[in-house]
Amino acid sequence: MKVHQLMTRTVETCRTDERLDRAAATMWQRDCGVLPVMAPGNGTARVVGMLTDRDICMAAYTQGRPLHDIPVATAMSQSLCSCRPTDAIEVALRVMETNQIRRLPVLDADDHLIGLLSLADVGREAARGHVAPRREVADAALGQTLEAIAAPRFAGALVVRA
Repeated sequence: MKVHQLMTRTVETCRTDERLDRAAATMWQRDCGVLPVMAPGNGTARVVGMLTDRDICMAAYTQGRPLHDIPVATAMSQSLCSCRPTDAIEVALRVMETNQIRRLPVLDADDHLIGLLSLADVGREAARGHVAPRREVADAALGQTLEAIAAPRFAGALVVRA
């Protein structure tokens, strides 16, 4: 199975020069937890980062300023991981797993944003596999990716189990 078969094609975005209050409002209105961040380049906008709802919260906390005073560029993740529509789902899962991310922008051959692949998209396909005769996404692959994403990023992280 290929990324283009599962990706979301309608993707909300924001710009580096926008403020976090506007990005947060977009996330609220569109019921999403991430926005690809766009910057102009050669006449067309390019994805230069990702902004999550957690990024917004942490920027407000660490900077101690209201959201309307904080530019997206200071809160976004600048380390961009992406995939291509023709990539196998297993390749995208490996990128998510290695980088501990839940969503990947899908870029075409010219690096233009054409979609977004989320762990939820892959999970829905895995769930469909339980009723379909042919399974496209294995539970083990999805579970391994989720476990890697959710693992503490540093040795001193507090892990509490009930």
